[in-house]
Amino acid sequence: MKVIIIGGGIIGLSSAFYLQQAGYSVTVVDRTDMLEGCSYGNAGYICPSHFVPLATPGIVRQGLRWMMDAGSPFYIKPSLNKDLINWGLKFLKSATAAHVERSAVPLRDISLLSKQLYETWATMPELSFAYAPFGMLELFKTEQNAHHAEQTVEEAAALGIEAKILDKAGVSQLEPDVAIDALGAVYFPGDAQLYPNQLMLSLLTYLEGKGVQFIRHREVTGFAMTGNRIIGVDTTGGGIAADHVVLAAGVWSTALARQFGLNIPMVGGRGYSVTFDDAPYKVRRSIILSEARVAISPMDGNKLRFGGTMEITPLHTPPRMRRVQGIFDSVKRYFPEFNLPLPGADKVWYGYRPCSADGLPYIGNLSRYSNVTVATGHSMLGISLGAATGKLVTELVGNTPTSMDIKPFHPERFCR
Repeated sequence: MKVIIIGGGIIGLSSAFYLQQAGYSVTVVDRTDMLEGCSYGNAGYICPSHFVPLATPGIVRQGLRWMMDAGSPFYIKPSLNKDLINWGLKFLKSATAAHVERSAVPLRDISLLSKQLYETWATMPELSFAYAPFGMLELFKTEQNAHHAEQTVEEAAALGIEAKILDKAGVSQLEPDVAIDALGAVYFPGDAQLYPNQLMLSLLTYLEGKGVQFIRHREVTGFAMTGNRIIGVDTTGGGIAADHVVLAAGVWSTALARQFGLNIPMVGGRGYSVTFDDAPYKVRRSIILSEARVAISPMDGNKLRFGGTMEITPLHTPPRMRRVQGIFDSVKRYFPEFNLPLPGADKVWYGYRPCSADGLPYIGNLSRYSNVTVATGHSMLGISLGAATGKLVTELVGNTPTSMDIKPFHPERFCR
């Protein structure tokens, strides 16, 4: 059985990993060389702590204050684009306390499954990605966020996720190498960190050695269909026969899904990151600056990555260095000793996260085309949920019971 995967990011490669193990003939098609994209420039978090979806009442309230400020953590470029308006209306409708409560268990389950699978990958000599299971600190500076942190710990405990509040002294004990200006932090000891660039390159090498075929620099233009089955994928370089198709093209999945008659509400949420090799400053574990929505990631022994922002903007908009400066200004408020020079634009990574309209990924088989599996919309959790999504995709392709209940992720949930 020949499976064509559209998309060579972490979701596509993880799917190829498990499909190849299950004995399928696998081909991955991508519009790029598969050496960039969100799977490379992200924070590298493996984070069961992230059981709250992007669509929350809090982000709507805060986002309205931020959205017109091009230097804020969240910014929407004003537009009359029909897809953006459709996404925005559905996002607002989804951003309720009830939705947050419903989403916690499926997000926890897929996160824990993914972490378990990454731990298995970390034992494989063929794969190398600097896996570091040292937990995460979510720093807070305000009394308001200290109260929110207490609620987070209670919610985590109800889900069986270990979390605890640290005061300023407790933070210093875990991070003794640098001065931190914060009231305290939530500590999630069950979170982990990896180096995404190394993971992606390692997977590419491993999969090529296992016979997975990679077709680079090819855009998918359409699909060959017979009745309710896809029998081929049309590309700019010709057609490819297929017994099953996996749509894992990130933010580009929306346009392709329309050819199946499927509306996937999704926008590209652009994020930025800068990575310093041999930085003069050191942190020992993953850190989130809660008020600023900035991520700090120690990677591969000698690297320190700073990333953040959510910028809803057309896909070909030039990068805004003001947003990168906003990241660095935020870091300085928590880490007064950090004197980080703003790098040139050529040293700044940016990419478009595929953000669904309710903050949950789209994972499932289509009802009309039973040999099409959708796996996209992971927002900022692509790496974190990548291994589990690949496992679930393989179970869906084989029509075997899935490792967890994936009904909340069904790709047709906004069509019902």
